[in-house]
Amino acid sequence: MTTINDDQAFKQALAGLPVKSQRKLAAQFIGHVLPLNTEPMVARALQAINDESASDEELEEIYRGIKSLTVKSYTACGGDADWASQAAHFVLAATKTCLTPKAHLGKQPALAWKCAMQTRMARTCAMIDDNSDDMAESEAQQQYVLSRHFLAQ
Repeated sequence: MTTINDDQAFKQALAGLPVKSQRKLAAQFIGHVLPLNTEPMVARALQAINDESASDEELEEIYRGIKSLTVKSYTACGGDADWASQAAHFVLAATKTCLTPKAHLGKQPALAWKCAMQTRMARTCAMIDDNSDDMAESEAQQQYVLSRHFLAQ
């Protein structure tokens, strides 16, 4: 099993994955913070990402819908320091990143890494909102575990 105990090893392992695998793993990261966002389109997006029969056109259509929701959520949560809204926004942002069309990714896509960072931000916002003593590192540790299991398959 691949050793992933820090962000350096984590980022390196993610970079070696093809885009389709990065999407599937990123969907797991998003699934872990899914309760922080009640938008049904996020769950639909995760289902489509994991559906082998989903076409690129279907994923791009969902991407456009998520992108629109992300823009709206950004403007809605920016001024009031509403941490729950910001957590929900970062879940949307991670989902949008996860669905980014291949043509927009560049030569070395860091799709899974960017999703991981956005889901960590979602968890951090939720912890601030809850006045929680939990550390954001717990989300990173969960991502390391998910990645080790994914890579072992």
